[in-house]
Amino acid sequence: MKILIYIEDNDNKINSNSLESLKAAQDIKTNKNGEVYAVTFNDSVANELTKYDLDRVYSFKDSNLDDYSPLFFIKAMEKMIKEIKPDMIIFGHTYQTRDWVPRLSARLDIPFISDCTGIKIEDDLKFIRQLYQGKVTADFTVSSFPLILSFQSGSFRADQISNGSSEVDSSNIDFNDVVNTIHPDEKFQESESEVDLTQADVIVSVGRGIGKEDNLPMVNELAEKLGGNVASSRPIVDSGWLEPYHQIGSSGQTVSPKLYIALGMSGAIQHVVGMKGSQNIVVINKDSNAPFFELADYAVVGDILEIIPKMIEVLDS
Repeated sequence: MKILIYIEDNDNKINSNSLESLKAAQDIKTNKNGEVYAVTFNDSVANELTKYDLDRVYSFKDSNLDDYSPLFFIKAMEKMIKEIKPDMIIFGHTYQTRDWVPRLSARLDIPFISDCTGIKIEDDLKFIRQLYQGKVTADFTVSSFPLILSFQSGSFRADQISNGSSEVDSSNIDFNDVVNTIHPDEKFQESESEVDLTQADVIVSVGRGIGKEDNLPMVNELAEKLGGNVASSRPIVDSGWLEPYHQIGSSGQTVSPKLYIALGMSGAIQHVVGMKGSQNIVVINKDSNAPFFELADYAVVGDILEIIPKMIEVLDS
């Protein structure tokens, strides 16, 4: 099986979601005796990719690819697909790929399964996707290839990618036949107050068990002392106690930190789908029957309003 993965760049660095999706490509390669080829539109990223287990890295050079421009991206990727003839084309599910990959799918008449959260490698490949805001998990199978896939952030662990050595094939591309009707505006800058939880090693997440907004400062203090970031379930955001970018789950961010501490959270499936890839999960809840305990590596039955101050006290000492 021949696999082509597109690696997006963020300011000359590999996009974290693309890197996680590389793990998916490698898993399929290992189990299906395949080959993995990477393509990027950035030379710095191409050179960085050579340290991973890839059969080859392809890089396109052209000023039209320096900034996001869907028509040029589609043309470049179309050229790559027609040359390599892959069975599977993989993308990270990012803001950019949500825009241009459906167009690519339609242009080449290749089926597209978007926003996958995992794979099951059996006799037939199965691709896992959440439906109805995370209330239903569906397994998708395909009867023919090629196929386009995108994977949600946090679905795979970038630190489990196999290293290796690969060469870069860099080439130019002719865009003379592209009539560009889309021109990029000034590049969007994230608010300095916003936090990209997908990059956090430690996350302290809070649910309705916190009781009231006035109790949130102790959660912030705990997260700060652990060198982590604060996250929450949807009810906390809906109540206006935290900004939407703190929300984890099917309608929020998907994360896979080294440590995830869940405070006063029941463990609704809509939340769990956004953090189940965490390496170590600590659940603290006074309800011993909370579903979240089934997912916990470490479980504490108790009142978080009593336990959080004691945790802070221990960290201070």
